[in-house]
Amino acid sequence: MTTSLESLSKTDTTQPELPLGKVVCVGRNYAAHAAELGNEIPTRPILFIKPASSVIGTDSLIASQIIDVPRDTAYDVHYEAELCVRIGAPLKAASIEEIKAMPKAIDAVTLGLDLTLRDLQSELKAKGHPWERAKCFDGSCVLAQWVEPESYADFSAVNYQLYINEQLTQDGHTELMLFPLYELLSEISYAFSLQPGDVIMTGTPSGVGVLKAGDKLTLKLGEHQWQANVG
Repeated sequence: MTTSLESLSKTDTTQPELPLGKVVCVGRNYAAHAAELGNEIPTRPILFIKPASSVIGTDSLIASQIIDVPRDTAYDVHYEAELCVRIGAPLKAASIEEIKAMPKAIDAVTLGLDLTLRDLQSELKAKGHPWERAKCFDGSCVLAQWVEPESYADFSAVNYQLYINEQLTQDGHTELMLFPLYELLSEISYAFSLQPGDVIMTGTPSGVGVLKAGDKLTLKLGEHQWQANVG
C-alpha cells in the first residue's frame, strides 16, 4: 500500500524548514477516541516518541512523493488524523505561562496521520511489551506542509477534519482535548527537553479505522487542505 500527498491550499502561508527533531505523540487525548478503543481515560498525558525515520512529508512534500506503508505484514494499517505543532524555541521544565510568553515556542502548525498497526499494538500491549513496532515503523508519521500558527490564537478552538472518499471520517475540536495544547507542551517539557524542530502530535479524535487501497483522503485545517491517495 502506498500513499501520495499533495497540498490543495489556496494561499501560500507555508513556513520555512527546520531540521527535523523527535516526534512526541500523545495517546488518548480525546475521551471519545479512548472509548471507541475500549481504553481507560488517562489522568496524565500518555506520551511516546516516533523516530525521525518514521516521518514522511514536512517541507519536502510534493505531489509526486510516494509514502510507503507496510505491505509485507498481516496487520491492517489504521489512520489517526492529528493536529501537529512544531517547536521553535528550546523548552525544558517550562510552565504554561512561560511557554505562552515565548514568541516562537510554537513555530508552525499542520495536520498529520499517525499510522498504526492496531492489531499488532493490541497483541504487544496484552503481553506487556513495548509497541514501537506498531507505531514507529518507517512512514508511520505522515506530516503535511507546515503553515503559520498566528491565526490559531491560543489553540483553544481549532477545528480540523479528515475525509475519506469524500465522507467526513474524523472531526477534531481542540476544545475537546483532555489535555489542552499548552498544558501538553509544559508536561512534555518536564519529561523530555524540547528543541527547535521537534514535533508534537496532539492526539486523535474518534473515527479511526483501516486504510484501504484506493481510498482518497483529504485533510482540512481551515483554508488549508491536503490530499492523500492510498495505492
